[in-house]
Amino acid sequence: MTDRRGALKAAAGALAAAAVAEGAAQPARWRPEPEQRPARRHAIDVGGTRLDCWDTGGPGEAVVLLHPNTGSNAVWGYQQPVFADAGYRVIAYSRRGRGLSEPGSVDTPGTAVDDLFAVLDALEVERCHLIGSAAGGFIVPDAALSRAERLRTITIACSLAGIVEERWRSDSAMLTPPGFRQMPPDFRELCGSYRFANPAGRARWIELEHAATASGRRVDQPARNRIDFAALGRITVPALIVTGDADPYLPPARARALAAMIPRARSAVIAEAGHSAYWEQPDAFNRTVLDFLRAHAGRG
Repeated sequence: MTDRRGALKAAAGALAAAAVAEGAAQPARWRPEPEQRPARRHAIDVGGTRLDCWDTGGPGEAVVLLHPNTGSNAVWGYQQPVFADAGYRVIAYSRRGRGLSEPGSVDTPGTAVDDLFAVLDALEVERCHLIGSAAGGFIVPDAALSRAERLRTITIACSLAGIVEERWRSDSAMLTPPGFRQMPPDFRELCGSYRFANPAGRARWIELEHAATASGRRVDQPARNRIDFAALGRITVPALIVTGDADPYLPPARARALAAMIPRARSAVIAEAGHSAYWEQPDAFNRTVLDFLRAHAGRG
């Protein structure tokens, strides 16, 4: 009888622990983006066109945020004040044809990496921590292969990283079936838990997506480098690969596989998040990225 009571207590304890763990993973109630810190606005000439940029300034190490294709430099409302309060100089710009940035010539679009370094030069930033989400993450390995000395760390968030290997592409096709990309952007990029629990947050995300893409002037820019598996092995910058546990493009196992290809990389998974972890679970996302940046403060 004693053994049975002990077993029942153990089982009850395990169920309670599981309930606590499950509760901890639930998405927090949605709250609007916090008050933003003062930032200067710039229209930066990147060779034939101008990109809209904001910059909190200050003496801290620079953090540059690269938005997804569904966004602009306006999507970082949950990151700007948190990273600024942590002592960083926070910078974000909208890529060509997104938000308030001009599209420039479609015949000579240049590369996104060239635009990135033109922005850094204009703002007199020698080195930065580079963070890219989704399509913004395509630029990150390209930048690391092009000018590693300009980067303190790189963070690739919920992104396929621009990899051109056929095996990588076939895996993507397997994970996202025919018709998936024709579904509404919020369905593809926000996980079901978030859309169900946070209708106001979903509405705000859609508002920002519409504002970013309203012009219909998206500009596709080629990579400077061929991003294949061998190229990833040549990246020397400390790297963080972060994804949501419900990201259909980069599920956790795939994020771990990506991290294993980059010599100084580690991976992290954000619970109850899809392809927009920075928005769906900003507290967990910010904490994960800031811990990584602090681990590499003043060095690279």
